[in-house]
Amino acid sequence: MSDFNHLQDYLEAISLAQLSEDEGYKDGQFGLTIEVFQEEMPDLDNVHLVIVGCPEERGHSILPSSQSGPDRIRREFYNLYNWHGDIRIADIGNIKKGKSLNDTYAALKLVLSEIHAIGKSVIILGGSHDLTLAQYQSYSENEHPIEAVVVDSKIDLDMDSPKKSENFLMEMLTGEPNFLRHYSHVAFQSYFVHPHMLETMDKLRFDCIRVGHARENIDEMEPVIRHADLFSFDISAIANAYAPANHVTTNGLNGEEACVLTRFAGLSPMVTTMGVYGYQPDKDVNGLTAKQISQMLWYFIDGRYKGMKEAGLEEREYFNEYHMAFAEVETVFLQSKKTGRWWMQLPDQKYIACSYNDYLRASSNEIPERWLRAQERSF
Repeated sequence: MSDFNHLQDYLEAISLAQLSEDEGYKDGQFGLTIEVFQEEMPDLDNVHLVIVGCPEERGHSILPSSQSGPDRIRREFYNLYNWHGDIRIADIGNIKKGKSLNDTYAALKLVLSEIHAIGKSVIILGGSHDLTLAQYQSYSENEHPIEAVVVDSKIDLDMDSPKKSENFLMEMLTGEPNFLRHYSHVAFQSYFVHPHMLETMDKLRFDCIRVGHARENIDEMEPVIRHADLFSFDISAIANAYAPANHVTTNGLNGEEACVLTRFAGLSPMVTTMGVYGYQPDKDVNGLTAKQISQMLWYFIDGRYKGMKEAGLEEREYFNEYHMAFAEVETVFLQSKKTGRWWMQLPDQKYIACSYNDYLRASSNEIPERWLRAQERSF
């Protein structure tokens, strides 16, 4: 049994009585099924998912802000019914605010690193979006290149901004040592992004997907997310009508589409950290944004349950196998009989995530763009 009591130095316990307003929880609700750090640290050896809050906002504003964001989300989430009791969840409370922003980064990185070390996945309730940097740095101990997917209305590379939340991607994408193998940005809104920035991202062979394309082709986002280790979601990607605490833009994903994306993240066993950032409870209306985020968490767990049933690619009896050639390139497509997901083979015999549309293009003797991009990155 691993001892995580030393992590209490970096964490603040939570009170179920306060979250439920002394009403308690009904049979089947998450509030009764999650192991919660109230007085003692839960045993993390026997859980699949760990929840940790980090209400740090100094990367977005120097003004004092509410520290209640993660707990407001918990209040809604704990009232939802747990349909997947096979997935055991622990909530270890909130990261204590450090004397400086970097102190908070260090504490979050340490906690995440120790949870990574025992093979558990983590859901982070933020906090401003720059906490993604600590989320990314928590992988550094492994010295293993990772893939990252960020969902955000903006691409946070504004070096003229004094706010860390608006430029943290520069350090993440270019800092040394760097262990980012690939980066995908989903649901950016063009009028917030300088066109030269997209040219730069393309030269780095990173993928940037406009919100309109993501909405019209939501199923095509599943292969984008499937190989990610890190998944980061800024609620500014959700239209204000569905997430009133988003004061960045009126446009964006609707609530259902946001849930679909987090379900895709849960479906992949590769995703070991998911952070949801940008929630400011003082700007919320009737708790609607907290409700939206809580349902996104529900769908992440739903996806994780389904993903645990997936077979390994070597278990070919659980896959439909299609051999074909396009543009004089021989390849193999695999379709899971359990989840319906698709993979395609590259010339080096490795398989990458793809979609049914990629299979259709290849069947028409067209080279799937996903195949081309993967080939470019291999050189």
